[in-house]
Amino acid sequence: MPRFAANLSLMFTEHAFLDRFDAARAAGFDAVEFLFPYEVEPSAIAERLQRNRLTQVLFNLPPGDWAAGEKGFAALPDKFDELQRSLHTALPYVLATGVKRLHLLAGNADRRDAAAALAFRRSLAVAAHFFAPHGIDVLIEPLNRRDAPGYFLDDVDYAHALVREMAIANLKLQFDVYHCQILHGDVTTRLREMLPMIGHVQIASVPSRHEPDGEELNYPFLFAELDRLGYAGFVGAEYRPRGKTEDGLGWFKPYRAGT
Repeated sequence: MPRFAANLSLMFTEHAFLDRFDAARAAGFDAVEFLFPYEVEPSAIAERLQRNRLTQVLFNLPPGDWAAGEKGFAALPDKFDELQRSLHTALPYVLATGVKRLHLLAGNADRRDAAAALAFRRSLAVAAHFFAPHGIDVLIEPLNRRDAPGYFLDDVDYAHALVREMAIANLKLQFDVYHCQILHGDVTTRLREMLPMIGHVQIASVPSRHEPDGEELNYPFLFAELDRLGYAGFVGAEYRPRGKTEDGLGWFKPYRAGT
C-alpha cells in the first residue's frame, strides 16, 4: 500500500502553517512534505514533527524570489553563487527535520541553450555532492508548461535520461503524475520504465489539480501499479483541495495510517 505524505503548502491551509502538522496527523497522515520552510525556524518545524510522530519526506531548496516568479537557479549560469548559498541555507532544515529528499529547482531558462544545460548539470553534481554526506537524495522535477511557462525542465523523458546518464547515486527523478499527464500522458508506461530512477512520486487530479479522486486519471489503478512495481518511496499529495481539506479526504480513507 502506498505511503502518502500530505503537502502542507497546499493542504490544510485553513490552519496556520505549524498547525497544519497537527491537522495532518489528525487526518491520518504519518508523513508530510511542503514547498519551502525558510520563513519558520527549523526547531519549530522539528518540534511539530516530533510531537505528531511525522516523517518529513521532502521540501524544496530555496527558489529565489518565488513571489516574483523565480523558480530556482540551477540552470542559470550567472546564479551559480546563489545556488551554492542556497545549499547552506537549506542545511539547518535538513538537520532539524531529518528529511532525506530535496527538490532542486532548475529556474526559468531555455533548455536548448547550451550554457543553461551545462549550468544545470554542474548544479546537479554540486548539490548531490554537497548533500551526499548527509544521506540526502537530490531530486529534479519536470513541470508542465501551462503552470510553469518558461521553466527549464519541462520534459519528463529528458529529465529521466539526464539522471540515468549522470549516474550519481543520490540524484533522482521526482515523478509528478499531474505534470507528466499534462506534458506527455502515458503515465503508467513511464512509471514502469523510470521506476529505478524515481525518488519520489506526487499526485493531483488532472486538469484541475484537486483531490486525486476523478477526472482524467484512475488513481486507484496507479496506486495498485506502484505496489505491483515494488515502489517503496512516498507519494506526495500535492493538490489544492476543492474546499476544506478534511472534507475532501475520501480518496485517502482506504490508505490512512492505522487502517
